[in-house]
Amino acid sequence: MKPNRTYRAVRVLATATLATALSASAVAGELIYKPLNPSFGGDPFVGSYLLGKAQAQDTNTDPNARRAQPLSPTARLVQSLESRLISQLISDVGRGDIGEGSFDSDDFGVVVRDDGGELTVQVVDKLTGDVTTISVGGLFNP
Repeated sequence: MKPNRTYRAVRVLATATLATALSASAVAGELIYKPLNPSFGGDPFVGSYLLGKAQAQDTNTDPNARRAQPLSPTARLVQSLESRLISQLISDVGRGDIGEGSFDSDDFGVVVRDDGGELTVQVVDKLTGDVTTISVGGLFNP
């Protein structure tokens, strides 16, 4: 008879526990969504952190991307001189010191002319034959 009493006592205890649990009022706070990503309204100071994390996880590489080779000191000097000469040429034509000027290198040719107050720069790619013309008006007095 003891086993029935034990079973009955456990059943009464379980029922009392269940009744107590069900009768207790549920307490919950308000759920508030706070975005982390600044693109969706999060803290803007977290953006660089998230970008760094994303870039650290990115293992994809573009198969079509060219690998940039560092320029030699001589190539950098030539590039700098070409840039300076073209800039000076554009300035001279713009000031009216000369009406037309040109610059040639191994890869391209540049012709700068003053067409009645409109500065025209024509760049010819010697490798492909492509011609690019840039016209800017109103920058210089004729």
